[in-house]
Amino acid sequence: MNSIDSAFRFAVLLLLAVFVLPAFARAQSNDVHLSGSLTDSSGAALSGVRVTAQPDSAAAAQPVSGISDHDGRYDLQLAAGKYRVQFVLDSFAKRQFAVDLAAGTTRTLDLRLTLEPLSSSVVVTAQAVPASAQQTTAPTDIFTRGDIEERQSVTLPDLLFTSPGVAIGRTGINGGTASLFLNGGNSSYTKVLVDGSPINPPGSAVDFSNLTFDNIDKVEIVRGAESAIYGSDAVSGVVQLFSHRGSTRIPAGSLFAEGGSFSSARGGGQLSGLLGKFDYSGASSYLQTSGEYPNSDFINRNFSGSFGYSFSDTNQLHLSLVNNTGSAGIPGQILFLPPSLHQRYDQRVFSANARWELQSGSHWHHQIMGTESYTRQHSFNSEQSYYATDPQAFCPQANSASVATMEFCDFTYDDVLKYNRAGFDAHSSYIARNYAATAGVQYEMENGEVSYITPGHLRRNNIDGYLDLRYSPISRLTLNAGVRVEDNANFGTRVSPRAGGTVALHYGQGFWGDTPYHAFYGQGIKEPRFDQTFGTNSCYPGNPNLRPEESKNWTTGFDQMLASNRLKLSADYFYSRFYDVVSFAYNAPPNPNFCGTYFNTDLAFARGLNFVTELRVSRRVQVFGNYTYDDTRVLKSVNPNFDPALQAGSRLIRRPVNSGSFGINVSYARINWNFIGYFSGVRTDSNFLNPGQTNNPGYARFDIAVSYAIARGISLTARATNLFDKQYQDALGYPALGRDYRFGVRYQFPGRD
Repeated sequence: MNSIDSAFRFAVLLLLAVFVLPAFARAQSNDVHLSGSLTDSSGAALSGVRVTAQPDSAAAAQPVSGISDHDGRYDLQLAAGKYRVQFVLDSFAKRQFAVDLAAGTTRTLDLRLTLEPLSSSVVVTAQAVPASAQQTTAPTDIFTRGDIEERQSVTLPDLLFTSPGVAIGRTGINGGTASLFLNGGNSSYTKVLVDGSPINPPGSAVDFSNLTFDNIDKVEIVRGAESAIYGSDAVSGVVQLFSHRGSTRIPAGSLFAEGGSFSSARGGGQLSGLLGKFDYSGASSYLQTSGEYPNSDFINRNFSGSFGYSFSDTNQLHLSLVNNTGSAGIPGQILFLPPSLHQRYDQRVFSANARWELQSGSHWHHQIMGTESYTRQHSFNSEQSYYATDPQAFCPQANSASVATMEFCDFTYDDVLKYNRAGFDAHSSYIARNYAATAGVQYEMENGEVSYITPGHLRRNNIDGYLDLRYSPISRLTLNAGVRVEDNANFGTRVSPRAGGTVALHYGQGFWGDTPYHAFYGQGIKEPRFDQTFGTNSCYPGNPNLRPEESKNWTTGFDQMLASNRLKLSADYFYSRFYDVVSFAYNAPPNPNFCGTYFNTDLAFARGLNFVTELRVSRRVQVFGNYTYDDTRVLKSVNPNFDPALQAGSRLIRRPVNSGSFGINVSYARINWNFIGYFSGVRTDSNFLNPGQTNNPGYARFDIAVSYAIARGISLTARATNLFDKQYQDALGYPALGRDYRFGVRYQFPGRD
């Protein structure tokens, strides 16, 4: 038996050697190891990156995933074949590669991830090099695409009025001028960028009335003087819009249509995707409404696109185009006067941005950017609607059958303003593990045509050089400093510095979380408008010797995370001093009345507090609230007798001392529900019909927006602005829109990789 057992065991071993072991060896040889190291732009290791390999051969095949360790290393064991390998980490741009893994090989794929500019935890605008929100020294506020869609916001004022430190002034119901006042500064003290291209008319304010959110994924608001980075106009802060970029091989898109009160209708769509190395995104929309009052109709059109091409991970081109046009009837100050039945305002705002981003070596990042923006504003009144009753008035009654009111009348006029800014910007950044340094140069050509100024074409060329430094000597401390030297064709050379720091006073988990503290100082500068400098009208000529308006600003504040990061409290104190504010001074008798010129005389300040609360009650319920105390004062004015609101000691016009907002978002099952309230205290304003009236009463306004997903990709939408039909005015005499309902349908098809 022993010999038989031995023979049997030998036979089994022989069979294993002949059949099983070669099969096992073949299985082993088919295994592939995909491994590598993951770092950020500075070369520091990135832990927590999710690496996923999805087989290309079968869509239903199970992917293989892994997480990078504290050294940034990952290792996946895969079967031979073709895969799409994806690298995902919050705040960083998602990376994806197609790889073909041969049997029995070991493949190394090292990768350097960059911050995702569209992430809500990444700030692009506050420094020359994008940084995480924790490293940003100036106070910022961010709205994402999710915020825009949940609130069903259409134009920028619909969203920005809920940001701390922001006041909106509208001199029209639909399409009338909409101005933004940031942290107490003038409306022309905020620089507005679209993908890096400035859209401010030279030395002037942006009219936000017809700027929509089509193809926009993110809005950043930086509160504080940022002329060290952005030059003229960044006196109180910067607002930047970021376009959507296609990222899926199977296109993503949406279509929507809605209608409602005042014969309003709106429709549009968006399409985006990725074709190999080419990404694209485009959107358009159309809005029409008859308005609430006579001659308050409004039409708004938008066309926008974003296109990119990646030669490699370190060499990319990108182009973005945005075109907004609007046409509005302007009835005027109908709370004090009869409506103007023929006055209209047309505006077109176009911007283009082309940039080339590349890297040389492991630390050098370069960007070459060309910018272009064009603003055309046509304001006209072809026929008078009412005349003065006073025969001594400057506009006498034309016929006895005309409607008359006091000594004022409805003038006819036809004014056209055309502005163009074309610029070139080139900078290089050296990014290391604990510091980043950027040096750049910018050249800009400003052109303008103002119908009431001769010569017809106006031009101003500017060239700037700038430096920006960021240094983190220890993990909890970040320091930032920058400076710009601007050579302006109008006022010569000026230097604008900035400096700041942020420090983590406390790191923690559980109830008492992180406590970052920040402090910031910056100086701002604003060039005069073309008409203030070049005006040739004999009654109100320009002043070629005007100095730029300037500011010195500092802010300090902290964030406090509580309850396992479910509650965030923020507080900021700001102080700004405004120098050489341009004023118009009327000539003293016996010169003709209402004639004069421009001077640098006025002084003013703004100081206050911004408080913000964000609470995540549960996964489905989120609450926010903010409050702003904005104490502004006129310190000196050259012509206070003409306008009592400009008396020394008066508050700056259209900036409420007390304002705030709160909101709640509830997402349950297929319903998303938003309720937002906004309140404004009394604000100073000017009423030339009754010069003694300088106070505009406060008000509270409430909005609601609801969406219901009835099927995959199809949602019904409904919203109501000014839900309780509050009668108020952002500017004296101009009533706000009453209760406005909109109902619609939206179809969205998400893209896939």
